[in-house]
Amino acid sequence: MGYAQTAAVAANTPTTGLPNLGDGTDMTPSAERRLGDRIARELYRDPDYVDDAVLMEYVQGIWQPLLAAARQRGELPPELDTAYAWEILLGKDRTVNAFALPGAYLGLHLGLVGVVTSRDELASVLAHELSHVTQRHISRMMTRQAQQAPWLLGAMILGVLAASKSPNAGSAVLAGGQALGAQSQLNFSRDMEREADRVGFTVSTQAGFAPQGFVSMFAKLQQASRLNDAGNFPYLRSHPLSTERMADMQSRIELPDSGSTPSPDARKNVQEADQSMMGARARVLSNSTVDALRTWSLEAAPALLNKLPPAQQAGTLYGATMAAMKLRDYKEAQALWTRLTDTVQKDAPAARLARLLGVELKLAQTDGAGALRLLQGGENAQSKASRAELFLAAQAQLQLSTASPSNDAAARPPASSTLVTTTQALQTWVADHPSDAQAWQLLSSTYAAQGRTLSAIRAQAEVNVAQLDYPAALSRFKTAQEWARKGGAGTDHFEASIVDTRTRQVESLVREQALER
Repeated sequence: MGYAQTAAVAANTPTTGLPNLGDGTDMTPSAERRLGDRIARELYRDPDYVDDAVLMEYVQGIWQPLLAAARQRGELPPELDTAYAWEILLGKDRTVNAFALPGAYLGLHLGLVGVVTSRDELASVLAHELSHVTQRHISRMMTRQAQQAPWLLGAMILGVLAASKSPNAGSAVLAGGQALGAQSQLNFSRDMEREADRVGFTVSTQAGFAPQGFVSMFAKLQQASRLNDAGNFPYLRSHPLSTERMADMQSRIELPDSGSTPSPDARKNVQEADQSMMGARARVLSNSTVDALRTWSLEAAPALLNKLPPAQQAGTLYGATMAAMKLRDYKEAQALWTRLTDTVQKDAPAARLARLLGVELKLAQTDGAGALRLLQGGENAQSKASRAELFLAAQAQLQLSTASPSNDAAARPPASSTLVTTTQALQTWVADHPSDAQAWQLLSSTYAAQGRTLSAIRAQAEVNVAQLDYPAALSRFKTAQEWARKGGAGTDHFEASIVDTRTRQVESLVREQALER
């Protein structure tokens, strides 16, 4: 559903005029959010779902300015801002696609991240999908089919998403008349697509991204649509993007007043080293077959590499280093990483990404101490750590704490001061980002390493809450309650009180979830 139209195609019957903003829907934002939660709950369980801290930081660096611009322009009213999730879910799918789901969950395939050649192109995709949400296109479509129960709509959307990845899975879900119902629900009309283009263009340029990103991205998607279409499921085919839409974006660029107010620091639609490196990361994560990983080493051969522009050289060396790591050829990975650091040493953003990759290389070799030295040697070591740096530091500390494991809690050595500091940093992070499942998972592991079993169980329950799996969360909270009643290791009154409160809250969520079925 969305920009590349891999999960849905444009409606066959156009309507006249653009729809009025905010009209034509009977579904409330809270009802749409509940439906989106239902769909997202299944996507979190999908083996292709990936939460890569380094790559997500890059995506969020584009997404957050777009949200800020939408608020500034009044495209994102407060009632939607607070009611919706505004979450991006990365998927390992190699197809070039992004889609919007009810409740402002956005799906982004790594295949798309890997094919863009500038931040501006990715911004154009995200701005387009953001505009589908802010203009409430999804709820409008659902209102047209009001006779369909929300749970059935959710099942249909999941079926179409499954079919876009696996025809066999899709045929099982989209049997009989349900296929036509799903098609009707997921089609964005041509007017809605034009409105998402128009609003997305103004939001993207307001956020400081180059408007040329829209045109160049359209060209990429037009080519990708031909490559993605294998002839299965005609209603799921990626139709070539119309030259009319491309021309419309080009004309908006050329107009002296296109309705947008570009930032004075507006970017140019060019590839930069750090973007090239993140594209390479996406390609490695989405295709980790042995043959694909070995190809990276060939592409990094000096004879081929020297023919590429500097930004592409950085991306190729980054991907080759990651590939060698996954093949466990650490000697080759170290050599490639050294070449990468030499290549990007004068480019601060790219040098930071290279350093983080070096930390991952140390962790892959279980060298937690070396990983920490690399982290602490960074230029921004004294500033507040990013999510990526915080998570890598936690993993390094955990490696050090488990170097000499002991099953006897009484015999376990006292937690190091650095592990305690990392735990406190994670606690602060989840207080600000309670829906960050990976942060809760790391916090649970650091608690366990310190012998704080009750806290570790509670944090595991919070992982389930963050992924919207309330029954599993309730089961874990009850386990924590039982542990506290028996006076298990790591039990204290304050933590036990938190567990009791959270148990009651999740019990309420489970009851609400049961009523929706």
